[in-house]
Amino acid sequence: MNNSPSLKIVVAETSVIIRSGLASVLKRIPNLNAQPVEIGSPESLSHYMQMHTPDIVIANPTFGGWFDLLAFKASHERAASTRFMALVCSVIDQNVLKAYDGHFSICDDTDAISEHISRLLHTGDEEEDTGGADVLSQREKEIITCVVKGMTNKAIADKLFLSIHTIITHRRNIARKLQIHSPAGLTIYAIVNKLVALEDIKL
Repeated sequence: MNNSPSLKIVVAETSVIIRSGLASVLKRIPNLNAQPVEIGSPESLSHYMQMHTPDIVIANPTFGGWFDLLAFKASHERAASTRFMALVCSVIDQNVLKAYDGHFSICDDTDAISEHISRLLHTGDEEEDTGGADVLSQREKEIITCVVKGMTNKAIADKLFLSIHTIITHRRNIARKLQIHSPAGLTIYAIVNKLVALEDIKL
């Protein structure tokens, strides 16, 4: 039985296949208790936000041709307490994504989407943490710890009950976020950020 409070998530996307597909994925994420609301046009989103305050709005930056998030926030009072995530379905300028509280790709699997949403929901609690480790999710920190201990992708996948593909995706995301592309670099990062003790590292 899931006792966690329900999460009101708006999926703003013109494509019914993508919109409904993401809504279905959100419902299947354990412990999220999501109540997705599908919205297919900017006008409908505007009407919805005049009467409701969702926890999260997941919007395609090309929603309705082009979704001007800053202008939308400025014209909707309720948007101030709502988190906005970008659903990236095509190549998007990184500067556009800066207006959003977070983003994930249409190619991400369920685990990755869950991590992105979890990180978004806990951003406020973790803002006081200014160390380098705060850009990573808890799952990513666990994976770094396993890597610097010398574990293979398969061993990490078995330990964390994830697929090897998911581990590889997480490692790619870690490398992108930290701009570290070698096990040696990750080891230094893990030590500096106190993710592992020196005696735990396999030399």
